[in-house]
Amino acid sequence: MAKPLIFTLLLLLFTTALASSDSPFIVAHKKASLNRLKSGAERVSVSVDIYNQGSSTAYDVSLSDESWPQDLFEIVSGNTSKSWERLDAGGVISHSFELEAKTKGMFNGAPAVITFRIPTKAALQEAYSTPILPLDVLADRPPEKKLEWRLLAKYGSLMSVLSIVVLFVYLVATPGKSGGAKGSKKKR
Repeated sequence: MAKPLIFTLLLLLFTTALASSDSPFIVAHKKASLNRLKSGAERVSVSVDIYNQGSSTAYDVSLSDESWPQDLFEIVSGNTSKSWERLDAGGVISHSFELEAKTKGMFNGAPAVITFRIPTKAALQEAYSTPILPLDVLADRPPEKKLEWRLLAKYGSLMSVLSIVVLFVYLVATPGKSGGAKGSKKKR
């Protein structure tokens, strides 16, 4: 009984010491979404948000996302790597790029790699982003049923007039409770 309690207290002290240390703590979140174009091609929009949750500045921050093979994807806009001079404590930096898929199939992307320098250490530090969910690139999807604005513009006013008439008839035809009905009951 005493051993788990001591272990918990030591773990708490250790994590408190790490949290209060004067160093950057990098957290990165990678997101990818598929966008189908009218031409039938499909683009992958990728964004990486890098957060410094530590208490000091990270220097020479660089992002490298080399998990997109050139035989499967073509870069349409942006770059898969980017560098920044610094990321202040509590700061956020974002980077995005867009790719076009060349082949059909499932794709599992690896996390992006973030390297940064801490002034008190000579070696570069490394952090990894969250991985993305598997992407079903160029998959055969049934067409989505969308509200056609053309039909709404054509029949919208007719439907609103009909609904007002039906509501009026319902209000007139439905018997309501009046004060006279309450007065006919005897009170004791």
